[in-house]
Amino acid sequence: MSLVYALAIAVISACGVYLMLSRHAVRILFGVAVLSAAVNLVILYAGRIVSTVPPVIPGGETALAVEAANPLPQALILTAIVIGFALVAFVAALALRLHRSTGTLDNRALNDAERLGSPFVPTEDRP
Repeated sequence: MSLVYALAIAVISACGVYLMLSRHAVRILFGVAVLSAAVNLVILYAGRIVSTVPPVIPGGETALAVEAANPLPQALILTAIVIGFALVAFVAALALRLHRSTGTLDNRALNDAERLGSPFVPTEDRP
């Protein structure tokens, strides 16, 4: 069963990376969101997902039970969710700014710097 989880996480990660390598800003945004979800699943899977006992210390005890879930991955996932949401919001803001300033979301149309020429060619040799 763990192989199925690992393959599912690998497929989700591959989809996220494929979308991030696209030339369209909205696909890049979706890729960041999907890859963020894949990272959350990796952290969850690393935290032993088979445990059903909550990470609560019973009264009179000083430590968690051996079969208790590990609370650290749960806290890391909450942090990763916040960071992932902030990253998606930032990429969305960049895409909105890109669309407002250039009128397109396609990265192939962003060639203003190429028209200026190479910065390594001396200025007197430029056309």
